[in-house]
Amino acid sequence: MNRRIYLVEDEIHLSRILQLYLEKEGYEVTTFQSGMEALKYTEQMPDMWVLDIMLPDISGYDILKQIRLISWDIPVIFMSARNEEMDRVVGLELGSDDYLPKPFLPRELVLRVNKLMQHVYGANDAPDDDSIIINGYKISRNQRTVFLNGEQVVLTNNEFELLIYFVSNKNLVLTRDQILDGVWGTDYYGSDRVVDDTIRRLRKKMDALLLETHYGYGYRLAVQP
Repeated sequence: MNRRIYLVEDEIHLSRILQLYLEKEGYEVTTFQSGMEALKYTEQMPDMWVLDIMLPDISGYDILKQIRLISWDIPVIFMSARNEEMDRVVGLELGSDDYLPKPFLPRELVLRVNKLMQHVYGANDAPDDDSIIINGYKISRNQRTVFLNGEQVVLTNNEFELLIYFVSNKNLVLTRDQILDGVWGTDYYGSDRVVDDTIRRLRKKMDALLLETHYGYGYRLAVQP
């Protein structure tokens, strides 16, 4: 049985990205863009809540209070763009299990969800081996490892996230903006040159990966049949 997650995030684009990442991990995800809408479903007992603190109508704290009136067993992860220590403290005092400051990579949320699911529900929730072979490289999302001919290719967190994004969109030409939103998230406010720099490092470490440049448009991971 797939675990159910209720995700409360008012930024529609970010909500969709997080939903896609969690669903790829095997979770059933229901999204809410407002706190009042989410409050209507607090009695339905999902396996986990992921809550944004700053919502347009009510606070994520208000939702957490209602959840804890019903059950102290359902794990809750808070997200917040304010990145203030007081948000984390208040959330923990009200009964949240984890706190994730924005901006963050979508994969970081997935890892925290996996860890919390395993802690609360046991080893049966540990993700299965999901290794795939792409152009000779053995890639595992769950283990976050890459091997070529038995030798590990060591990647930074951003390099691995970029690799996974290309693998998820193999043989598609992706614009720099698509890559930036998909890997660094819509809350990233730095230079978009980070995409080119990370791709350059990835090519250096994985020269057989076949990452193509489509001038004037973007990049493509060409996967051999």
